[in-house]
Amino acid sequence: MYLRGALPRTGEAASSLWTHQGDVLRAYAEKYRDASDLALELPTGTGKTLPALLIGEWVRRQGEGPVVYATPTKQLAHQVFSTAQIEGVPARLLVGSHHGWSAADESDVDGGEAIAITTYSSIFNTSPKLPVPRLILLDDAHAGEQFVGEQYGITIRRYEYEAVYLAILDALQPFLSGLQVQRLQGQPDPGAHHQVRLILPAVEPSALTKLDAALSRLAEPHKFQFAMIRSGLAACCVYLSYGGIQIRPMIPPTYENRVFSDARHRVYISATLGAGGELERAFGRAAIERMPLPTKTPPRSGRRLFVFPDLVEGGDAIGLAKAIVGLTNKALVLSQASSEKTEQAAQALAGDGIPVFGRQAVESGLANFAKAPTGVMGLANRYDGIDLPGAACRIVVLDGKPDLVSLQEKFLSERAQASAALSERLRTRIVQGAGRCTRGPNDYAVVLVLGSDLTRYFSRPENKSALEPELQAEVQFGWENSKGQDASTVLDNVRTFLEHGADWREGGEPLVVEFREEAEKTEPPGATALGESAALEVQAWQLAVSEDWIAASQRLEDAARVVGKGAEATRGYRGLLLYIAAVWLNFGAERETHRAHARQLIRDAEQASPRGTWIKEMRDLPGADELQLDAADGAAINEIVARLTGQFKPNKVQADLEKMRSGLNQESSGLYEQALTALGTFLGAMASKPPGQGRCDSAWCWGNFTWLTIEAKSEEHSDGLLPLKDIRQANTQLDQLAADQGVDNAPAGSASIVVSDRLTVAPEHAPVANANVYLASTGVVSQIAGDATAVWTDLLAAAARNGPVHVFRRHVRDVLTENGCLPTQVLDRLMQDRIRPGN
Repeated sequence: MYLRGALPRTGEAASSLWTHQGDVLRAYAEKYRDASDLALELPTGTGKTLPALLIGEWVRRQGEGPVVYATPTKQLAHQVFSTAQIEGVPARLLVGSHHGWSAADESDVDGGEAIAITTYSSIFNTSPKLPVPRLILLDDAHAGEQFVGEQYGITIRRYEYEAVYLAILDALQPFLSGLQVQRLQGQPDPGAHHQVRLILPAVEPSALTKLDAALSRLAEPHKFQFAMIRSGLAACCVYLSYGGIQIRPMIPPTYENRVFSDARHRVYISATLGAGGELERAFGRAAIERMPLPTKTPPRSGRRLFVFPDLVEGGDAIGLAKAIVGLTNKALVLSQASSEKTEQAAQALAGDGIPVFGRQAVESGLANFAKAPTGVMGLANRYDGIDLPGAACRIVVLDGKPDLVSLQEKFLSERAQASAALSERLRTRIVQGAGRCTRGPNDYAVVLVLGSDLTRYFSRPENKSALEPELQAEVQFGWENSKGQDASTVLDNVRTFLEHGADWREGGEPLVVEFREEAEKTEPPGATALGESAALEVQAWQLAVSEDWIAASQRLEDAARVVGKGAEATRGYRGLLLYIAAVWLNFGAERETHRAHARQLIRDAEQASPRGTWIKEMRDLPGADELQLDAADGAAINEIVARLTGQFKPNKVQADLEKMRSGLNQESSGLYEQALTALGTFLGAMASKPPGQGRCDSAWCWGNFTWLTIEAKSEEHSDGLLPLKDIRQANTQLDQLAADQGVDNAPAGSASIVVSDRLTVAPEHAPVANANVYLASTGVVSQIAGDATAVWTDLLAAAARNGPVHVFRRHVRDVLTENGCLPTQVLDRLMQDRIRPGN
């Protein structure tokens, strides 16, 4: 159609299609035109808007119904509309409130005279005003979880709506202990502020009714959010932290939306098509057919120079980043932090007199920033839909790893050990963010990687090998030209790249090409199993929202079985699915056999989950057996009960707690090590610093059941790499501790922890670590200490009541469990980052 000159000619229209764009159009017309759900892969920066518009125009001209083109944001909708006008594609812009739409524009769309350009939010709401289309084109579909999945839920941020937060917290009290409520209502402490807790309202029908009543009283904007999920509230998950509350189903019930589900065809335009089922889960569709790029050779993208300031000698990552930004005084800063914090980060990188742009600049389009000679723009959670081609901007700053955009993601990643289910989403955000300033094959831009968490992400071989070969090569080139280099050398390299002349073409480009020849893409562990389970998960949530609980539970159990094919990589996600299946089956149980199977599923979930600590915090099913205590947990409870039922001085204990907290805020190794040993004692361990040279700084032993050795590197700052000597030293500590005890080996499940804020390990050094050596930040230790302080403050008050010992013992167990201070929970928190790669 395009080559026949069927579209009106405009002076700014593209003179021709790129080869891969034409290949996509031909493949769609010949093989995929009748697919009900089809995903097209067009990598970022290779021109996906024009092919999508041409597909829409081709379908519109067939006269079989309206065509809708949806984007995640208004800014992107305006951008697509502008492209349609330039290319002569008849289109109408329908964004914002439907009350502001032109009746003539709506009529043109209804009658098939023009394509509707709109946003996801105009489709995914309680009462969409768009017509049921023949075709929906969903641009940037890889961002579907953020712009579709989260539409089906309520997010209450405490700092914005504290009264609303406290009202819903009150409704959640039946699921919480008094101490938990007290900590969440009061001033923040390190432990309560960090932790995300899962609540499944279906466990307790009466509490579910109370929650529904509280949510029904909410005002705007939350009342509209609640309307999206009220009919399926029992199938929702509640994620609770000190900073906010999120209530949503894991998979959105988009089948209830007539505009989306009744469309004859849905085409998802995506920059990446991973194998893990991310697209199906985000849009609530059981099966989406993939149409990969028809060409054997992928389209050429712009060139990116990655720079890792945290690896550069000198220890001033922010200073170097600011100096690099100062070379052009024009940069885009992307972060998952709040808008306010992201704009502050942009301000920190801007030179004197350089303007800073924020989200307000984007609402009215990017033109002001793009045309400005200088400026630094900070955008929160906007890894898609920002196009800054050519000289508009040559520097992108990725500030931190974008893996905790929502409370659900935070829970999956940090509590359920289900990061495999998020890996595709995380990778897409990083790839998309890095490509914001390389929108065509001749573009080039610097990508600054800031933050030890994101630097560590790129250090892991399994993360790097999941990238496209071209991007792998760029990352490898950037890593090798940052690690151990002095700042002046790195600045010189950046200048050479930005000049993009003969020096770069002859010196830098050949090395990137060489790395590219050696790179090969491999799917991350567990991706295939997660992809196979996606259809079952979507069906399960549809059944649950429809209140067919027994069938929903069976389908989710089936999904968990498929997820199990991913072995160790998917254990955490499998455990979560089994637990939810148990709650649903119990909720809809019609006979005792259903309830008995639900109890068995709980046991299966605990066995499947790595260390399973979040399950210990969950409300018991009626009639369920009490979860068996781990031997180390029993030892800790016995030790604490013995201490608090014997001779002790409450004021001395309080003083020791305060001294411990103070010591853990010090960089001085002596004070920090003493505080670590005190913390171990408060956690019910026999804690001490072993004598002798080269020994660990603190050893925690819960009987002969579980041991921890801790190497404290409190003086190390977040810049740079963890030294190899720290890894080698940690490798020996458990063996030395075993020799002290006169045994051959440490108990199974024991670990060596390196506590350091240098959270990045050189890829060549990571394999040196033993499989039981882990890396934890000083912040995690402080959070555990905050929880331990809250626990002991409560236990001191309980001990003063001099109740029966068996009642007190039960209270100790409950309080430790609810605040994440059982040994198994502490290990879980300290063992999030194993140094050695692989499973």
